[in-house]
Amino acid sequence: MAAMATAPPTSSGSLSSFFPTNKMPSSSSVSRRFATPVNKSSSQISSMSSDINSFKFQPIKESIVSREMTRRYMTDMITYADTDVVIVGAGSAGLSCAYELSRSDPTVRVAIVEQSVSPGGGAWLGGQLFSAMVVRKPAHLFLDEIGVEYDDGGDGYVVVKHAALFTSRIMSLVLSRPNVKLFNAVAAEDLIVKGGRVAGVVTNWALVAMNHHTQSCMDPNVMEAKVVVSSCGHDGPFGATGVKRLRSIGMIDRVPGMKALDMNTAEDEIVRLTREVVPGMIVTGMEVAEIYGSPRMGPTFGAMMISGKKAAHLALKALGRKNAIDDGTSLSCTTDDDDDQLGRPQEEEDEEKHFQPKLVLASA
Repeated sequence: MAAMATAPPTSSGSLSSFFPTNKMPSSSSVSRRFATPVNKSSSQISSMSSDINSFKFQPIKESIVSREMTRRYMTDMITYADTDVVIVGAGSAGLSCAYELSRSDPTVRVAIVEQSVSPGGGAWLGGQLFSAMVVRKPAHLFLDEIGVEYDDGGDGYVVVKHAALFTSRIMSLVLSRPNVKLFNAVAAEDLIVKGGRVAGVVTNWALVAMNHHTQSCMDPNVMEAKVVVSSCGHDGPFGATGVKRLRSIGMIDRVPGMKALDMNTAEDEIVRLTREVVPGMIVTGMEVAEIYGSPRMGPTFGAMMISGKKAAHLALKALGRKNAIDDGTSLSCTTDDDDDQLGRPQEEEDEEKHFQPKLVLASA
C-alpha cells in the first residue's frame, strides 16, 4: 500500500506532469490484502482440473453469507456517513476523479454514489453502442498511467479496442484502494446545504428513488461531506441532477443545457470549466456542459478523464491538502514538445462570462 502515498509530481506546466508513470502499475501495488497466494491458487486449480467431476466447495452456513455482507456494508455506511469527499456518479469522470484523489492522498476518505447497479456510465461502449473508445492526445498519457493498451491513430488520437478495457481497469484500481467505497444502486436524491455551502448528499436506494410515486413514507438517508463532486453526466432521468438541484433551490440562476456537438471545442471547454461552482460543490464531466452551455463532444472520452483528474485536485485544494493546483501545475493539454495551451479566443472567453452561474448565498 505504500506505493499509493506518492504525492503529485512536481509541475512541468504540462499535462504529462499529472501522470506519475507511463508504465503499468506493479502487481503488488494493486493486489488485494486477502488474496490467496498465487502458488497455492495455481496448485488448487491444477488439482481441480485433474478431477473436475469430484470438485467440492468448502461448506458454509447461509447465515454466515448474510452476516458477512451485512456487517461490511453497515460498517461502510457508518464510516462514510461523515466523509471527506462524496462523488456523485461513477462514470468515466467520476471514476477518474476517485482514482486521482485516492492516489494523491490516501488519507482522504472518498465515497462514490452511483444510481446504477453497474458503474461506468456510458464508458462501457463507444458511440452508438460500438465497442471502441477514441481518446484524443495527450489524454492517452492517462491510459499509459493506469495500464490500458491502445492503438495509436498517429493523427492526434488513440483507440482502445473496447471501452470496457478502460472502465474495468480504472474501476478495479479505484475499488482496491482502502480509502474508497462505492455505493452502487444508490441515488443521490438531494443535497445537504448549510449556510450557503453544499455539505453532503441525501441518499436512497435507486429503486426506491424511482418509485416514490407508488409509495409514501420512503424517507432517505444522508452522507455529510466536506466536498461534493457532482459527475452526474448530461441531462436525463438521473443526469445532471446536481446542477439541476442547485438551480431549483436558487443557488445558481440557470442551467442552459449543452449545445450541439463540436468535439474540438467541447473537450477543451469541459476541462477548462471544471470548477467549484458553489461553495462545497465541484462539477466535472458532461455535467459541466449542462451548467455552462458548452457543446456536447460525442463519443470521445479524453475530457472525461482529465476533467475528473482536475476535479480531484480542486477537491484536495478545498480540503486544504497538497494538490497540483496550488503547486502551480497547469492543466493545459500540452505535451513536452507541444506548447499549445487549452483555452479559447478572447471573444469566446468573454462569452463564457455570460454562462457563469450566478451564486446566491443563503442568509446566515
